[in-house]
Amino acid sequence: MTRLIKYDNLVVVRSEEREAWNVDFFAEGDGSRPVQDWLDSLPAEVRGKVIARIDLLKTGGPTLDFPYTSQIEGRLREARLRMGKTRYRVLYFFDENRRAILLHGFTKNTASVEEVDKRIGRARMVKHEAHPEAKKLAKAGKTDRTKAKSK
Repeated sequence: MTRLIKYDNLVVVRSEEREAWNVDFFAEGDGSRPVQDWLDSLPAEVRGKVIARIDLLKTGGPTLDFPYTSQIEGRLREARLRMGKTRYRVLYFFDENRRAILLHGFTKNTASVEEVDKRIGRARMVKHEAHPEAKKLAKAGKTDRTKAKSK
């Protein structure tokens, strides 16, 4: 026997009701923010569209998928935008604090992401996770989650 599902009884969660994800720029030791610098170098029209794509991470979080984002390897992902024949990419990952960390922005001219761009993304991910402030936030977050579970 075939069972029909009544869709009018399903609970729909609107994007405004979902918990927003934070999006932050990776910062070098000297305080520079490579993705922000890259964005500032883009023409205004392109910059606005790339920023709009990044903003989707705030509501979609890790569930935002192709064609807006795709996985590169492991936790390393890319936000994707194509304008004409030009492809713009921002490599990012989600850290333990529910933050998307923007690691590397570039214009892509090949079918796949080049190894040099992946290497930059991986290196910045390691630097971010090794930073004392990131560790402190992660530890505080775990403590808060532990307290919440025990109540």
